[in-house]
Amino acid sequence: MGPELIERAIQLRQELGGAGGLAATERFLGARRDLSRADRELVLDWDGNNVRGVFEVRAIARRDSAGTAIVALNLVDDLDYRVYGLVSQASPAAHARAVLEQGAFFAATLLPLAEDDSAWLASGDEVTYPKADARQVARLAIDLATREPDLVFRNQEKATQGWAYMRRDREEFIAFFGGDELVLPTGEAEGRLNSYYKMRRDSALLARGRHRAVSDTGETTFVMPDGFFEFETVGIIYDELDGFVVVPEYGMLHEMFADPALAAEPAHANVLRAYLREDTIPPLPLRRMAARFPGNVDAVFQRVLGNRSFAWERNGASLLKKRKPGYFAAEQTPGVAVLSDRAMALARGPAAAAAAPAGTA
Repeated sequence: MGPELIERAIQLRQELGGAGGLAATERFLGARRDLSRADRELVLDWDGNNVRGVFEVRAIARRDSAGTAIVALNLVDDLDYRVYGLVSQASPAAHARAVLEQGAFFAATLLPLAEDDSAWLASGDEVTYPKADARQVARLAIDLATREPDLVFRNQEKATQGWAYMRRDREEFIAFFGGDELVLPTGEAEGRLNSYYKMRRDSALLARGRHRAVSDTGETTFVMPDGFFEFETVGIIYDELDGFVVVPEYGMLHEMFADPALAAEPAHANVLRAYLREDTIPPLPLRRMAARFPGNVDAVFQRVLGNRSFAWERNGASLLKKRKPGYFAAEQTPGVAVLSDRAMALARGPAAAAAAPAGTA
């Protein structure tokens, strides 16, 4: 890692930023035919391998030939990163000087500089926080990990923990509710789920499902997804692979597969069309209906799709792949977020943070 690479990377970062940032990578590369192969590969790596997170400064590395590096712990994935480009030695900005203090924090996107992930470049849009803001920063990290658990699983240890935690979490869910699937009136769902989480609030298990929120004390609560209160029923499925899944109007979907004649009614047919149309709804509910009502599944799909030759056994898999491209393109990860012990300790206050020093996982 030499100074020439850092300087060139910072220049590319600025040019890409002027073109619209990482979201404009393809357009930027298309317009810049003058870039070397190495530059193009570096920018492509930034687009596919960047890391978003909330970071705690653990150390200011000794200045080397590439400049000053900061060693920071990501409070989202619990990995350490050696970061360049946070401070310009020629003209350090005030916010950069603040970041250089050990124990300070910054929220950022990091861009890879080396194939082995040993060096990273700050993307240039960092938001910095002093030590005194530790609880607020920890809250940001917890919220990010809870909303986007896939960010956590860049750390393979966390992915392994996540599968184990999800299995335990699911077993407790089944023990409490008597099964892994619920159909509830939408107005009752939050109360029913939060009664369950209240029962478990003293659990040491740090597993948080995708539609759950985590308080500063680590307590989990269920939060209804945006827009769901307009529906009469909500389905909650805790699957062994897809994890904790919440879907709208699951009651109507179930009714229609139990009685295929209902597929002739627009209200019921539109529910199935929405399940097929919305990429945010995984294939899981439809697979469950097909398994539960094998004698009815073909009739329902034939009526709703207007295709009399449709057969689930023959056409079901290809239909789902066509309608759910996001699901099949994504890597299968645990349906929970495994929260950083360090972030949780910071969220509880100075005493807890002192007992769990940076780097504890």
